Amino acid sequence: MPPAKRKPRVYNPGKTRAAVLAQFGNVRKAVEGLTSEQLGAPTRLGDWTVRELAAHITMASSAVSRGLAAAGPGKAELRPQDWPMTSAPHAEDIDAYVRGLAADNDLATLYAEAAQGLERSLAEHDGDALVANRTGHMTLADYLVTRTVELIVHTDDLNAAVPGLDIPYDSQALAACTRILADALATKAPGASTEVRIPPYAVVQCVEGPRHTRGTPPNVVETEPLTWIRLATGRTTWSEAVEDALVSASGERADLAELLPIMA
Repeated sequence: MPPAKRKPRVYNPGKTRAAVLAQFGNVRKAVEGLTSEQLGAPTRLGDWTVRELAAHITMASSAVSRGLAAAGPGKAELRPQDWPMTSAPHAEDIDAYVRGLAADNDLATLYAEAAQGLERSLAEHDGDALVANRTGHMTLADYLVTRTVELIVHTDDLNAAVPGLDIPYDSQALAACTRILADALATKAPGASTEVRIPPYAVVQCVEGPRHTRGTPPNVVETEPLTWIRLATGRTTWSEAVEDALVSASGERADLAELLPIMA
């Protein structure tokens, strides 16, 4: 029997807008306080420095206003859960753009311009407006969900690169990021034999096999949100997380190593 069709997750547009603005504000405040030495420090993203990582965050946030301006007539082609699997082919273009952005611009100016563009875009457009991006068109409401992934993942990257930085994670942004990456896993590996739990934000069923209907599922994976986000984006590996007891996995279909990362 084929797995039951999953009902698309619905995100509260007002909460998503507030979450994006809040997390961007958290990052901006932290970046403005960094020293030249800290900005030159390495990150876990290849040979990007903290300066380049910080510049990338403004690019990802400014993509909202750029995408609204670039969108012509048409309809939405992508859902939030599809988006994480679409970014890898554009990595080289993004890398080149970010290096130029970081080299040629003052970070404070980039953040001020990104904040102004984001606030203006959200004030002038409703959630049904179309946003163009490298991989297709999305509604503004859905595209903002993807911005929580950019902001939360790169907040974690900044915190890892700069000891003691401790940028806070907005709870609504963290929730949306966790859910979109969980839904992306279920999209990548459809099925109902394995239940993946990421309390308190998400539970999804995935992986082909016997369908579970009642009681305790035979295959269960459980972890906390930041560990899940690091697994889904390649910041840590499945074997590392299991060895460090950051993931509990029971059942013969509970090994997700071959399905991760979802977004790299």
